[in-house]
Amino acid sequence: MSRPTLIVYCGLPGVGKSVASAYTAEQLPAERYRSDEVRKRLFPDPEYTDEETVATYEELLSHARSELESERDVVLDATFRTKRFRDRAAAVASDLEADVEYVHVTCDVDVVRDRIENRTETVSDAEFEQHLQLRESFEPIERDHAVIDNSGSLEETYRQIDRTLL
Repeated sequence: MSRPTLIVYCGLPGVGKSVASAYTAEQLPAERYRSDEVRKRLFPDPEYTDEETVATYEELLSHARSELESERDVVLDATFRTKRFRDRAAAVASDLEADVEYVHVTCDVDVVRDRIENRTETVSDAEFEQHLQLRESFEPIERDHAVIDNSGSLEETYRQIDRTLL
């Protein structure tokens, strides 16, 4: 029997993590948990404080732990912009003897601007300004990871995911 897998999607707001993680979760199949949804459940009117962020990641990782304990694959969708939170995800997987895969979603900054300015019906509150601010503080991913460039069409993104993860 194969081990369950935790797939950690990371990247800046607006790069397309949610589209990529939704496709991955559907193809596997796996349960998917998004930090934007978890945060809004915990904090209906979020202020995006450090305390809210810590609580959001703790809840996100708690969901992952439950799925992995039940031998199910899980996909997490969050910025995971710091080594600290990426390491916490690795620790959860390690504790449960699950595999862990990291996927860094990137996207050309002009495409991000257009997508954020034109998106509707999204749970994310991120504006282009947040994308630019977080760009400065996104810590390098110092572990094995796949990179998905979501600057092109959805079909191109899906092909990259198929080649890299599935």
